[in-house]
Amino acid sequence: RVSPVEAAVLRPGVLEMLERLGLEAWRGRTTTILGESAVRSSWGISMVVASLVALPGSASAQEAETLIRGGIDSGGFGGPVLKFTEIDDQFGLLVGFRGGWIVDHTFVLGAGLYGLANTGSFDRTGPGGFRNRLFMGYGGLEMEWVISSHRVVHVSFQGLVGAGGVGFEDSVHGCCTDETADAFFIAEPGVNVMLNVHKVFRVGFGGSYRFVHDVDLAGLTDESLRGPAGTLTFKFGAF
Repeated sequence: RVSPVEAAVLRPGVLEMLERLGLEAWRGRTTTILGESAVRSSWGISMVVASLVALPGSASAQEAETLIRGGIDSGGFGGPVLKFTEIDDQFGLLVGFRGGWIVDHTFVLGAGLYGLANTGSFDRTGPGGFRNRLFMGYGGLEMEWVISSHRVVHVSFQGLVGAGGVGFEDSVHGCCTDETADAFFIAEPGVNVMLNVHKVFRVGFGGSYRFVHDVDLAGLTDESLRGPAGTLTFKFGAF
């Protein structure tokens, strides 16, 4: 016995229509699946291409690693220096000039040059028995470490490493001969108390000690030139 549903299906043309609808549904499902696969494939390819293109740019955009990062504040200064000391058991006044490059308001790299100003105070009998004057000068590389430079009163530690010359000058032999002059090495550490007078002017009160080596001159030794000094420093610049 045929049910009403089966009878409707078995009617001429109905079964053929159902078969066509089933085929179209299968084709549509296949197209949908293929479309989704194509979309997924194209998305994956796009991601790979984008990664390959971006990789060189990312590598080149990376900053090189350095010990100091960020910008560096630079400044500089220069100015006269007075040193009150004792040379060959007599009072000596050294007058000079120092200057340097200031890094981040803390570290100073520079140079200094100093000479004996009161040479006439050292008249004495030198080589050959002639009355003569003593001359002396030295200079070298200077480094300084400044603590809290923004404060009105602050402290700095400095040091000089260099070379100099010392000798006698008389009316007969003049100066700078092998018998009347000699060269020496010097190292001079020091400490200063700095006063910020103005944004472009500072004054320092401090002390230092001269370590002298290799003096070989008649009447003078390393001990003759070695000793402490009181210093007065004037700095003009951008701190």
